Amino acid sequence: MNSLKEIGKFRVIPVSDLAKFAYGGNRARTEKDIRALARQSLLKDRTLEISRKKTLRVVTLTKAGHRLLTNTDQVPDDQPIYHRLVKPREVKHDADLYRLYQKEAARIERGGGRPVRVLLDYELKRNLNRDLALLGPDKDNAARKSEVAEKHGLQVVNGKIPVPDLRVEYESPELELRHVDLELATRDYRPRAMAEKASAGFSLYGRSEDAARLRRVLDEREITAGILSL
Repeated sequence: MNSLKEIGKFRVIPVSDLAKFAYGGNRARTEKDIRALARQSLLKDRTLEISRKKTLRVVTLTKAGHRLLTNTDQVPDDQPIYHRLVKPREVKHDADLYRLYQKEAARIERGGGRPVRVLLDYELKRNLNRDLALLGPDKDNAARKSEVAEKHGLQVVNGKIPVPDLRVEYESPELELRHVDLELATRDYRPRAMAEKASAGFSLYGRSEDAARLRRVLDEREITAGILSL
């Protein structure tokens, strides 16, 4: 059941990362569980082409898997869970978010904290856009927009409200509820977009093959934010 909960929270997870983090590297047990859950139609195991020479094997919840988690109260009411793959073209980026979370969760735990909830950009955007729509004629009012951004723990940058790929809410050693916003930057990011994400206070991560280029962009823009390695 723990596998289903992890997959539901992140929508899509590479099988290799699921084995590493949820099964302690036990690949045989991972494969056994995936086969059993797939036979019960609770998850979908698929291999997708992410480039001309590379494929990625991932797992997602099915509607039945989502219903099982929901009906049996396996996750807190305020923890969104998802099923099926909705953006196949972005699967590599979205699949890396689970590993990104594990990196940040380990950092939080080393500092004495405890992760309690994760929110994907989908959820953050939905909640943000709902409140912006309620502004009606005031939606372009800078002060009102800033109030909405602050309500959601975000900032207005160049008239826009950047949204991170992932938010991790955690309990600090002092038992205070805090959060950290994470962005997985890629070599395709435009310098302006990178600058906005950094100005919004997000922790920026990059894949090892992209890190040098991303750091160069930040240096050229004289942005002091660093790139953490995924």
